[in-house]
Amino acid sequence: METVELAADEGGSGEGVPVVFLHSLAGNTGQWEAQLAHLRRSRRAVALDWRGHGRSGAPEPAEWRMEALAEDVAAAVDKLGLRRFVLVGHSAGGLVAAFYAARHPERVAGLLLLDPAGDTRRIPAEMIDPFIAALQGDAYTQTIEGYWRNIAGQNAAVRERVMADLRATPPATVAGIFAALRETEVEPALAAYRGPRLAIVTPANNGPFSLHNVDRSLPHRIVTGTAHWIQLEQPDEANRLIDEFVAQVEEGGG
Repeated sequence: METVELAADEGGSGEGVPVVFLHSLAGNTGQWEAQLAHLRRSRRAVALDWRGHGRSGAPEPAEWRMEALAEDVAAAVDKLGLRRFVLVGHSAGGLVAAFYAARHPERVAGLLLLDPAGDTRRIPAEMIDPFIAALQGDAYTQTIEGYWRNIAGQNAAVRERVMADLRATPPATVAGIFAALRETEVEPALAAYRGPRLAIVTPANNGPFSLHNVDRSLPHRIVTGTAHWIQLEQPDEANRLIDEFVAQVEEGGG
């Protein structure tokens, strides 16, 4: 499987277990700015741009399967010399994180899924297939921007930020990853990693297709008062939750 070299925002030092961040679909490393600054006081903290996002290149020919994205992460952490770390994934980045952890469990000290994307295969065809088809045609902009506004919440600054990041992401990337997610079997990847795990979930993401309902053994916490981009809308709360999880991992010898 050919990998794409990923751009990294890397820094920090200290004795604490390192933390690696994976952004959402149509996100970038900058969406973790507050978390990186916070964690780098005591440890290395790294954010990666997925293939086709931010400063990273796009694959040629196009390849958007979660397994391929996870192997990009594997190559990136190897290049950075990260032997063992806590892995944090937001939204669809949570699925990439889960696939990486399933393939490389010995490298993952703990897996934290921040409002992760659900199991798209379980969504009824009449609900999801027209949406994916619209992304692949002339209705792309109207369709994706309408959906993004719906999940961005009421915070104007956050909504403006995530809409700008969406528009900066090539449509072929967004449409390709949604199509790949439709074919992604999530449950085996969730089951393969049995180290410390936690899903942080917003109320809008607490449904039958959510990962903690696909895998009932996945611990989860509901966080209220925020929309999907928790790390942007409630950065202090996101930092607190990450600190709490990392401390538990370190106390457990992770």
